[in-house]
Amino acid sequence: MRSLIPFIHQLSRQETCDWIDTIQTQLPGCDIREFSQLSEVDKGQIEIAIVANPDPAEVAQLSRLKWVHSVWAGVEGMMANLSHLPFEIVRLTDPQLAQTMSEAVLAWVLYLHRDMPQYRQQQSFSEWRQLAYTDAADRHIAVLGLGALGEKCAVRLVDNGFRVSGWSRSAKHIESVACYAGEQQLPELLAEVDIIVNLLPLTPDTQGLMDRAFFQQVKSGAALINFGRGATVVESDLLEALGQGQLSHAVLDVFTQEPLQPQSPLWGHPNITLLPHISAPTSVTTASRIVADNISRYLAEGSIPQSVDKARGY
Repeated sequence: MRSLIPFIHQLSRQETCDWIDTIQTQLPGCDIREFSQLSEVDKGQIEIAIVANPDPAEVAQLSRLKWVHSVWAGVEGMMANLSHLPFEIVRLTDPQLAQTMSEAVLAWVLYLHRDMPQYRQQQSFSEWRQLAYTDAADRHIAVLGLGALGEKCAVRLVDNGFRVSGWSRSAKHIESVACYAGEQQLPELLAEVDIIVNLLPLTPDTQGLMDRAFFQQVKSGAALINFGRGATVVESDLLEALGQGQLSHAVLDVFTQEPLQPQSPLWGHPNITLLPHISAPTSVTTASRIVADNISRYLAEGSIPQSVDKARGY
């Protein structure tokens, strides 16, 4: 008898079909179904669910649920709405995701490092002016968040000649990266760096972290790349910092509300580059393989993969 595993989501029809078809191929011994296809009897027997931004009300109906496997790395929505329930939450840890994110971080660090925003503005005024070049070794980059993604990004920046520091909640050691940890060491780092790359997860500690007080601590004229979570940044304080010249430019890929509303002042700001949440798209192929391997191991051995620490939020 095949194990019944629901795929609970809020995705488009095409995305849903892609995920279910790919996971089903990887788990031939299981029956992957949408939540709407479950009977009331099914809901009372299911122990595992695969999720992608699920409706909390649907997940809560699975009374015997032991764990859920997210197909995404971010699980803040589930932490906000489902962490009080007794099942474990497993987020996606995909080496391909780290590779993709490091590519994006390098690309947009280079965009800022080689003064592309200024050259784009000069073009709009038909202005021919060469800006002074800064060597990569003289450009100090800070990576905030040194998990699997952050470490990969920091190392890739080092490999491309940049001076790189990192900051995390707890102490880390990464070769050729100056590592800072804890609230007390963050201001010291912010005062030194030219480009800040945010890869922090969204937790109660990081919600609104980048506010007016934060921006007042950064080196004057520094730039920000936010590839972490939109709610880490207080948008009004970011706009103020840009207006005052405390920040020179911001590359934003994530926002508190997505899609970003047409009336948002971020759209037309000359010192903001907007991206539609594309820095590190999840690969359905590699993610499905990881999800399938973890579920197969559980069905064979009863071992749940490393789950989210509900106290820390990640």
